[in-house]
Amino acid sequence: MENKVNADGYLISKRYSYYVFFLLFLLYMFNYVDRMVVVSIFPFLHNEWGISDTKCGLLVSAAYWAILIFSLPFSVLIDRWSRRKAIGIMAVLWSAATALCGATRSFAQLFTARAVIGIGEAGFAPGGTAMISAIFPEEKRAQIMGFWNASIPLGSALGIALGAIIAEHFGWRYAFLAVAIPGLIAGLVFFRIKDYKTVDLSKTIRGADSEDKKKMKMADIVREFTGTPSLILTYLAFAGNLFVTTSLMSWLPTYFHRSGEISMSKAGMMTGAVMALAIVGAPLGGVIADRWQRKRGNARLLFSSLSSTLTALIFFIAFAFFTGKLQYMLFLCGGISAVAFVPAAAAVTQDVVHPGLRAISYSLCVIVQHILGSSIGPVFVGAVSDRHDIGTALTIVPLFSLIAGLFFFAGSFFYMRDKEKVEKVAITIEE
Repeated sequence: MENKVNADGYLISKRYSYYVFFLLFLLYMFNYVDRMVVVSIFPFLHNEWGISDTKCGLLVSAAYWAILIFSLPFSVLIDRWSRRKAIGIMAVLWSAATALCGATRSFAQLFTARAVIGIGEAGFAPGGTAMISAIFPEEKRAQIMGFWNASIPLGSALGIALGAIIAEHFGWRYAFLAVAIPGLIAGLVFFRIKDYKTVDLSKTIRGADSEDKKKMKMADIVREFTGTPSLILTYLAFAGNLFVTTSLMSWLPTYFHRSGEISMSKAGMMTGAVMALAIVGAPLGGVIADRWQRKRGNARLLFSSLSSTLTALIFFIAFAFFTGKLQYMLFLCGGISAVAFVPAAAAVTQDVVHPGLRAISYSLCVIVQHILGSSIGPVFVGAVSDRHDIGTALTIVPLFSLIAGLFFFAGSFFYMRDKEKVEKVAITIEE
């Protein structure tokens, strides 16, 4: 484990660490509010602009495509420059772009504004993950990641529910403006927090009687990722699960609206409740994984495998065999299980890489999950829905969580070896 400044394992004080965590939690929540508010206005766009389900799916994917393009260069900037400044700038950018969505007058303009939101959000998850990994003790990493990632379903639920309510009562343009303001304020506050010093990229070269430090070259950095099987398999598993969760967040409101013939505001509230239950799932998953980790070294990946498989079973059974109240009860259970894997899997992306490459590690995870998961999931569901129906499309989706479970299980066989070879580096706070 890398050295820490304080005896209790916290880089700064415990109180200040949780203050930084609170700001990161708010920003991640506003991040997803701004990202997911658009799904509540699909029916309004159908009516006003006459666009298809496929085009509606593209409005979700636009942000994810921008994230996957800009995530890596932004994460390099974060790892090598400043977490504090980079995150503050990104929050201001994505909030401004969200407000701009309300002023658009065509699909092309709205698509472009949604892409700018993705540019602003591109480096936030890698930067926040690296910051949390540095300021909290390693043995609490999955737990803290769990509580932090609870902001994703909370933000998604708020975005979907608030978007539907505001759009129905005041118009869809006002929904974008209303949700943009809080993120802008939190981003400006973040400029004032304490940051840790940029970690020197060096590796220990062990000789027969001595140890020397050697500056890492590009080939060394590439091998840090390509030579770590548990990391690669975790990236692929993330993609499978994000294919599922993004598809469900994007299309459950429309599914409820069409299958139950209910208003979009009610459909948004029902979806929001499903997503909000992940507030239980993410912290619970982190706590269970860390406690299991004390007894079994590769527990973070084993738990991720089990929770992914359970999610696949719950949603497949719900869509394939049930309707009405019983189906919705299964959706609520799935809302708990769907993100339970995230904190443990996110911790793995930090556990098995050099401490100076943590933001880059998570950015590569983001790139893979968006290329193979988030960016194509909503479009896939929209395309199948246009050809068949929304129910058929969503019945297919859980298969990808089952595939994710298999990837996590395979990764668990490599985790301990990969973790043993990680460089031990001292991390200190900036004066």
